[in-house]
Amino acid sequence: MTTARRALAPLLLGPNQPEARPYRGGAGIRALRGEGSTSGWAPEDFVGSTTCIHGSDSVGLSTLPDGRLLRDAIAGDPIGWLGSGHPQRLGDDTGLLVKLLSTGERLFTHVHPDAEFAAAHLGTHHGKSEAWLIVDTGDAPTGDVWLGFARDVARDELEDWFERQDVDALRDSLNHVEVRAGDWVYVPAGTVHAIGPDITLVELQEPVDMSIVLEYAPFPALDRASALLGLPLATALDAVPLTRLDAPRLDALHGRASAGPVLPTEADETFRAELIEGRATLDAAFAVLVVLEGEGTLRWDDGELALTRGATALVPHGAGQVSLEGELRAIRCLPPSS
Repeated sequence: MTTARRALAPLLLGPNQPEARPYRGGAGIRALRGEGSTSGWAPEDFVGSTTCIHGSDSVGLSTLPDGRLLRDAIAGDPIGWLGSGHPQRLGDDTGLLVKLLSTGERLFTHVHPDAEFAAAHLGTHHGKSEAWLIVDTGDAPTGDVWLGFARDVARDELEDWFERQDVDALRDSLNHVEVRAGDWVYVPAGTVHAIGPDITLVELQEPVDMSIVLEYAPFPALDRASALLGLPLATALDAVPLTRLDAPRLDALHGRASAGPVLPTEADETFRAELIEGRATLDAAFAVLVVLEGEGTLRWDDGELALTRGATALVPHGAGQVSLEGELRAIRCLPPSS
């Protein structure tokens, strides 16, 4: 006799903020969630995470309300959590890391390697593209981010900036972009970038924690070796494209979010994001749901969850079709398309 599969239910996740990050922040996470770490060195909340911070085999992993690690729960039932098609492509790898991020200072200029570089030098098949949905810019109407080189940069020029830790030259070489709450920014792997202070955002990224940091000197927790992920400088800089990111391309990587799909279609192969405003019926999918404003209810066949601003809900594929009711605004974060 065949035993029927038990349906998996959506669940709420509490804060999961590693306190070993190399830059300050976290106040915006507490303001959004109404709870969270009071440390000034906990600027990231790993939501629905099966990813560890670089150099650890446990820090960063999400724990479910029943005490299990999400990573272990998915490994035990990948089809229930991820759907029948997903494990055929990625196994029990969700293909997705979601964070809440809150900067207390300008985040260092850095770059995330692409998949080809990561496979060749870092022992992972994932690169690290990422995307940001800006939630808040503190007391100012806009915040600052930097994205891609504003001009072609010579390799020896970049090496010189790194060796001298010329922070001003690095930053001045980048495109400056003003962002406001409700903007999205897509950052393909290999794009040099930095984030200004007092910005809170929801971040989608490929499920690895690896950054080549080009300006480490102002950050006491970083040194040359950790900034380069233990690689020789000549190898690490191979991960940095030196051509400028021109105006049309910059425009394609930044926009205003409206209800429905948020990011450019080129992001679909790494992750997807949907902005939900008010009532919605959502197809079966593994998803991380972050409530940005308002309150409402998440319903499925045999249950419901009350949602308020700052709530983070994990929705297994096995929950089936779910619905959102009430006056709320939320971002639904999804793995790559099949």
